[in-house]
Amino acid sequence: MRHHVNKRTLNRDRRQRTALLRSLARSLVIHEGIVTTIAKAKELRPFVERLVTTSKKNSVASRRDVSTILGGGAAIAVKKLHDTLAPRYAKRPGGYVRIVRVGRIGKRVGENARIEFVQ
Repeated sequence: MRHHVNKRTLNRDRRQRTALLRSLARSLVIHEGIVTTIAKAKELRPFVERLVTTSKKNSVASRRDVSTILGGGAAIAVKKLHDTLAPRYAKRPGGYVRIVRVGRIGKRVGENARIEFVQ
């Protein structure tokens, strides 16, 4: 039984999982929508929503926090989060990202989902 187990491991250890979520978050912020599996999308949504909420403060400290969470090479994503996405959701209290299940893309039917920012 999975009592008190609340994270999906995605068949990876902690460092691989962190790297995967960072990479997916950077891609989502830059492209504003990506196609991935349903399990990865469900883990990515709270990760990205925390980043948007942090970037709504628009301070130097929030830029550094977001940069640390996204990892190295995320300058473009940090800039877009603070300059484009945070002002867009300034009056919205949460729910910045939606998951839409997509039909067949590849061999498995119903396995894919599109995760995108709400307009």
